[in-house]
Amino acid sequence: MKRFGLTVVGALAMLANGCGGGGGSSHADSAEMQTAQAARGNSLIAQGRHIFRFATFGDEAKWTDALRMHEVIAAAVDPTTALSVGLKVDADALPQALKDGIVDGSVDLKSPATTLVLLELDAVVGLKGRVDMDNGVAKLKRVGVTCALCHSTVDNAFAPGIGKRLDGWPNRDLNVGAIIALSPALSASEKAVFNSWGPGMYDPRYNIDGLNKPVVIPPAYGLAGIHKITFTGDGNAIAYWNRYVAVTQMGGLGSFSDPRLPLSVTNGRVDLVSDKLPALQAYQLSLAAPAAPSGSFDTDAAARGKLVFEGKGQCASCHTGARFTDANTMLHPPGDSVVEPEAPSYASRSATKMYRTSPLKGLWQHAPYFHDGSAATLEDVGIAYNTKRALGLTPQEIADLAQYLKSL
Repeated sequence: MKRFGLTVVGALAMLANGCGGGGGSSHADSAEMQTAQAARGNSLIAQGRHIFRFATFGDEAKWTDALRMHEVIAAAVDPTTALSVGLKVDADALPQALKDGIVDGSVDLKSPATTLVLLELDAVVGLKGRVDMDNGVAKLKRVGVTCALCHSTVDNAFAPGIGKRLDGWPNRDLNVGAIIALSPALSASEKAVFNSWGPGMYDPRYNIDGLNKPVVIPPAYGLAGIHKITFTGDGNAIAYWNRYVAVTQMGGLGSFSDPRLPLSVTNGRVDLVSDKLPALQAYQLSLAAPAAPSGSFDTDAAARGKLVFEGKGQCASCHTGARFTDANTMLHPPGDSVVEPEAPSYASRSATKMYRTSPLKGLWQHAPYFHDGSAATLEDVGIAYNTKRALGLTPQEIADLAQYLKSL
């Protein structure tokens, strides 16, 4: 099949071919030590970035062997279809010839064969594929997923869904359920559950307890200094949730155990998860929440909204300090959530049976809000709290509060 003047074989061939000693002062020793420590820290972060973007933890055992997603992708998932379900493409991974072909239309974005080229380039954010040549024909042999699938997006600088990676940003366009539902290994009833989730939603408990109540995909940025990093604060470090997701959700080879759930899962006979967790956590902690874009909020209204936040709105009673959360000191009973009561209660399915107060930095970026995504806008957030807590806020105060939240 021809694409941008190249056959699949020719395109893959193009890619394969190039696509302190003693005697110094104590101050000098200290400076050298700090430099060395910084270098080690930077090295760990760089290692974690690679893990975040490209490590599957051996989860091909789930996505290829069990779900047979490689068959689906090879047969029916062309780039246009992939983009329509929220998958993203890293423009920096594309050679100029491919970019030019996308622009001039000579690249066939309706051909699954083009998807194989993108996978060979490691250009599909969060997917890792192995493409081999079989009698002169490119064949997708293995496919797995990485952390970046759900927790990265792109800036759309090249085209919608194609641009520079934005690691840590939740991919609220991603329809994980619809993608999984393509698997030929699932029953009709299982497919119905996955198809019910919708874009930006995922249930990390469904395959554990059989209940169906998806939550929004959370950001993986702005977590430095916060110990309780999930909606329900199950672990005291990101590594806890990374292990849970890598093993129980992605299907990586390794073990996860928490007697509070109770849950104990071991996949395979080797551990491809544990030794990656320190670097992965270091990288995630390095990801700062994105600042609100200039001009994206009304500064005068935001100033008024800050007074509402700290006073009549009672927001600062839980969203405390520079990180806007009391999660390091306490968790809250389900009744404190404006989403509860819900059926099934998401908290009831967790290890803590409680909720943490979500940090607010970067809030402008990841609508919808609340763990169930029930508030489409920050104005809706204010209305929900005003109604449930009987705060007596006026429509203007709610509007001002929303502008303040957009500024964080």
